[in-house]
Amino acid sequence: MKKLFGVSDMHPDVCPLDVHPQTVGARAMMQQGGTTESQIKAIVEAWADAVRRHDLSGILAHHEQDIVMFDVPPPLQSRGMAEYKKTWDLFFRYHKPSQAFDIEELAITAGEDVAFAVAIVRCGSGTFSGPPEEGGFLFRLTIGLCNTDGDWRIAHEHHSVPSSD
Repeated sequence: MKKLFGVSDMHPDVCPLDVHPQTVGARAMMQQGGTTESQIKAIVEAWADAVRRHDLSGILAHHEQDIVMFDVPPPLQSRGMAEYKKTWDLFFRYHKPSQAFDIEELAITAGEDVAFAVAIVRCGSGTFSGPPEEGGFLFRLTIGLCNTDGDWRIAHEHHSVPSSD
């Protein structure tokens, strides 16, 4: 089943002080059941929100320990949580928390045990709260997820930009 979502913010009413509302929203959606697609959408939106805020624990919250990521800047691939964490050091050097990391399109296809989400993400310019900034770009995002005992986990990320050649 495939669904295309626009960007929507989640605003849970109650949130522990040490946890961001977006992360709580993703957890609450999974505990309440919801549809598979809405559970995955909540996870992807919580991840993007954590990236915007440079919240590494929020970024890692729904990832498998043996994550494999293909990214735009080197390295070509990162295998495992330790390598995945290192990639965020480079990103945080160039991306300011006030800059965009916004999902513009999101399509989710899910079965019982595996799912994938494809998205177009705006990075570095065009924030919801202000005018576009120079230097931003759109990129493609593919996320592969696996379901273990009702818990959707991110097992793969692939970030890419179109070739200019």
